[in-house]
Amino acid sequence: MLLRFHLGRMACLSAAILAGHLVAARPAAACPASLPSAAERMSLGVTEAHVARREAVRVLAIGSSSTEGIGASAPDRTYPHLLEQSLRTAWRGTPVEVTNAGIGGETADQTLARLAEVLARPVKPDLVIWQVGTNDAITGGSEAAFRDRLEQGIALVRAAGSDLIILDQQYYPAIPDHARYERFVGLVATVAADAEVPVFSRYALMKDWNRQDPGLLVGMLSADKFHMGDQGYACLAQALGRDILDAVTPRPDPLQAVARAKRQPLPGNVALKRG
Repeated sequence: MLLRFHLGRMACLSAAILAGHLVAARPAAACPASLPSAAERMSLGVTEAHVARREAVRVLAIGSSSTEGIGASAPDRTYPHLLEQSLRTAWRGTPVEVTNAGIGGETADQTLARLAEVLARPVKPDLVIWQVGTNDAITGGSEAAFRDRLEQGIALVRAAGSDLIILDQQYYPAIPDHARYERFVGLVATVAADAEVPVFSRYALMKDWNRQDPGLLVGMLSADKFHMGDQGYACLAQALGRDILDAVTPRPDPLQAVARAKRQPLPGNVALKRG
């Protein structure tokens, strides 16, 4: 039986038991410092070209409940909506549309079928953000089958000519089998690395929140202590948006910088000439 984790909308608990201690559940007033970006920024050539030409950027956010926004108080508090707003603000003059194609409870094979259908259409997304892996890890699915689905999805997006970011599993306090769960997280990282596809590790981000302060993580989650709440989705959108913006923002050419420096007289030389 598929565990969808669409638990009843219970009233927020004022406390939660984490690691044997009573920890107050307190929403964070602002997002904590994100983990540092990878040494090599994401490769998003299609998106970068569209932004440079100020052409419309179509983003497909596809996945399960974390994309749909289960746990958010309203549709405009989901991560795809918040990401769309931040990209529109940053890329003024460039139309941006982020389509929320999340369906709660899906496993990779179900999302893959929908992804194939979207990518078969004449108008394709410029960027696909594929949130994947949580339900596969917790419902007893085969690791080999999961790897196969990941490889198929990457191949589909590549054949369509779209950019791809994989959004991996969330971290939450009640993971039933940490060893199995982390093997699935590792599969996402391994398959993506082999295919040279960027991964935004939600798992690492949320686990770091818990490392900083278990109460911080609790404040990022909804009442079910599994899905994110408004604050968690806002901080996810902020961190993911930062990496996307970094990927499409032109960086200074070091050779040009050196050439400009050579053309400029040094302060000491100017002083000597004037003396």
